[in-house]
Amino acid sequence: MRDADWIELDCLVEDAMKCWAIPGLAIAVVQGDDIILLKGYGVRELGASAPVTPDTQFMICSLTKSINAAGIALLVDENRLNWDTRVREILPEFQLRDPATTEAITVSDLLAHRSGLPRHDRMWSLPEARSREQILYAMRYLESSRPLRQAYQYSNLGYIVAGMVTERLSGQSWEQFTTQRLLSPLGFRNFGFSTDTLVSAADFAHPHVRDGRHARRTRLWPMHATPAGGIHTCAADMARWLRLLLSRGRVDGAQILSEAAVTTMMTPHIDSDDSGFAEIGRNQYGYGLTCQLYRGERTVSHTGSLPGWGSLFRMMPDREIGVVVLTNRDPCPVRELITYAVFDRLRSLSPIDWFEIFHARRQSTLEKEEADARRFGANGIVVPYPDELLKHFIGEYSNPAYGTISITHNTSGMRWSWRGLKGRLVYRGESSLQLKEDDEARLSDLVFTFDRHADGVVTRLRSPLEPAVSDIVFTR
Repeated sequence: MRDADWIELDCLVEDAMKCWAIPGLAIAVVQGDDIILLKGYGVRELGASAPVTPDTQFMICSLTKSINAAGIALLVDENRLNWDTRVREILPEFQLRDPATTEAITVSDLLAHRSGLPRHDRMWSLPEARSREQILYAMRYLESSRPLRQAYQYSNLGYIVAGMVTERLSGQSWEQFTTQRLLSPLGFRNFGFSTDTLVSAADFAHPHVRDGRHARRTRLWPMHATPAGGIHTCAADMARWLRLLLSRGRVDGAQILSEAAVTTMMTPHIDSDDSGFAEIGRNQYGYGLTCQLYRGERTVSHTGSLPGWGSLFRMMPDREIGVVVLTNRDPCPVRELITYAVFDRLRSLSPIDWFEIFHARRQSTLEKEEADARRFGANGIVVPYPDELLKHFIGEYSNPAYGTISITHNTSGMRWSWRGLKGRLVYRGESSLQLKEDDEARLSDLVFTFDRHADGVVTRLRSPLEPAVSDIVFTR
């Protein structure tokens, strides 16, 4: 890239951060075995002055999945299992609702998101801690939405199970194995596996979420699906990860992963969806990696998303080019537009104005949100509780996978609590309730319907917590 290209890229990053209200961002660009750009922009926290540096640690979220898949690849290289080894051969306690799927599902199915299970994220993502063993046990109660291997359905649960496969075969925790067999040999220096270790780091970013046209700091939510998205690290270390994949498993002359294993990770194993852009086309999925084209060139990538965090890496393996972008704001197109800008310039192509393309979409979204807010108000329609209904809601409602919702009544009105979350219960009329959270809205004010006996006593609550299947039912 010419000096003018770097200056243009610098300006693009700063303009995009301003437009999309991103407090801090770190970027690394790798070409061949060289890190040709490593830089931090902005601040770690709104209202503070500490700058983002290449060593500032962010939650990388689902970028973790490629590291998990690489751990499985190490065990494949050692003949400890095959990609198509059935999960129950290693985890005999593994069980899904359908017995045939339970017996047939393989490690490959987990890594390629083709288990038949949709996300069911609210089963594990609430603040109250759930061990991997508890999550594994609860999976037997979850409804699938598609047959095994018939469709791509993104599933963090599959990567939790894959992490447990690694644990069972290695005799180590997933964190220990990943550290000793991958991250330490690669030279990672600033990383960890929990929010506790993140906040104890000397240089770490704070999460922020979009609030209309602005951003505000949000809570640092715990991440209980560590093998699916729980690593925190920095741009400098993620550049080392890109180098490993681009070199087909080699680090400083040593073959850490076999070339065959890396190639298998980068090979499409299932069709997923359409990108919506002619320059990219359809998406496919390998093992821990999304497979696409960009302007006719093969790319592999992954995005990462958690409340307050947005990350991305994308590589052109045939050209040995890779980019990683880490931000301390929930996901937005800045990750993509920066990456595409780098690819265009390194390939000496006339740059596409991705900033304007995504900016136009942003404006349309914001205008619709603001119009809806004016039309409906901030709180929607609230119907006063009929006094005779109050006593009929109070109690506990349980689902074997999703846990227990408790409903109580005190001087401040109807209250609910659910695995570390709590708030007001709003009666919306007919058979409808809204769970409005105190503080942060992790659940986006979910609506529940309820069923009653003839005497008025509420017997169960129902909600589309997983839209791909029938309503999740909590029974009194």
